[in-house]
Amino acid sequence: MPAKVCFALILAGICVIVVPLYKRSVTLALLNMRIANPIYDVVFKYLMDDNKIARLIISSIINEEIEELELRPLEVSGNLQQNEKKTENSGDQETPPVSLSLTVYRLDFSAKIRTPQGIKTVIIEIQKTKFPTDNLRFRKYLSSQYASNENAHKVLTGGRLRTTGIPIISIYFLGHKLDATTACAIGVKRVYVDLITNEPIQQKEVFIESLTHDSYIIQIPFLTPQRRNDLEILLSVFDQSKAIDARRHILNIKEEEFPEKFRPIIRKLQKAIQNKQVKQKMDMEDTLIDELTEMELTIRKLEAENKLAKLLIEQERQQNEAAQLLIEQERQQIEAAGGKSGRHRAPHLLTGGAIRGNSYGTESVTE
Repeated sequence: MPAKVCFALILAGICVIVVPLYKRSVTLALLNMRIANPIYDVVFKYLMDDNKIARLIISSIINEEIEELELRPLEVSGNLQQNEKKTENSGDQETPPVSLSLTVYRLDFSAKIRTPQGIKTVIIEIQKTKFPTDNLRFRKYLSSQYASNENAHKVLTGGRLRTTGIPIISIYFLGHKLDATTACAIGVKRVYVDLITNEPIQQKEVFIESLTHDSYIIQIPFLTPQRRNDLEILLSVFDQSKAIDARRHILNIKEEEFPEKFRPIIRKLQKAIQNKQVKQKMDMEDTLIDELTEMELTIRKLEAENKLAKLLIEQERQQNEAAQLLIEQERQQIEAAGGKSGRHRAPHLLTGGAIRGNSYGTESVTE
């Protein structure tokens, strides 16, 4: 067989083997995408800075059509905030503030939502935390939103133009588990009910809307590979089981699992990997979390030692009180014993005196 023919046959055989493998690797590369982990504050902000993506995510969670969405100039990262709790110490010295949580990231949006009753203006408050935190921090921030004059507008009600609070919708992304509920996405929605007839009331009231609010809670640890509806598909970009590195900077997902309307989200997160500033801030966030974790462990140790010291002091105080009580009881017993002894001696002395008196009297008479 000529050498050229042999070479051609060998080349053809190689192509038969290599080309399918190459096609398969290309297909897998297209299907499997690496995205930045949006549980990081910097990545979450990078994602939500895109207005179209923010509208898509929020509207999918609250299941409402958003006509307009505007990021308000109030973005708060709670990384360095610390509770001004003080541990008791000797003298007037104060210990450093105690951190009750590690990170809380906040974003506020002003939105116009289309409802069956028409267009409604609302404030959408998003809070994201990686770790368990004191819920009072969420309450304080929420109360500041209710109290702010900037969160009010004029509406026509009862034939008059009145100033009232803009309704608030709160969304919480939790990197930790709640105590009892295992649902990955929870909606807390208000329902108007006539308590006499037990019938629902459809008409919304400005008074009620401005004083109560709907809430949505996303429990990231309970996200699973299940894809039961569009919201679960969307939230899968937060699924931490898809992490492929120790620091969980990168998640590996399959693009084919996402409908076309969600593709902009994963492509934006894919771009975040290539952004040097995003990567640097993710590293900084890791460093901060490590430092805060170490600080929190130190604080807990100090609190435990302080608690033990207080317990020992209390035990010593109780022992001192018990000793004082015993001393007082012994003193009272001694006083009681002394009183009894005095009462026994007095009749004896009187009797002796009487006898002597009689003796003297007898002697006197005898004389």
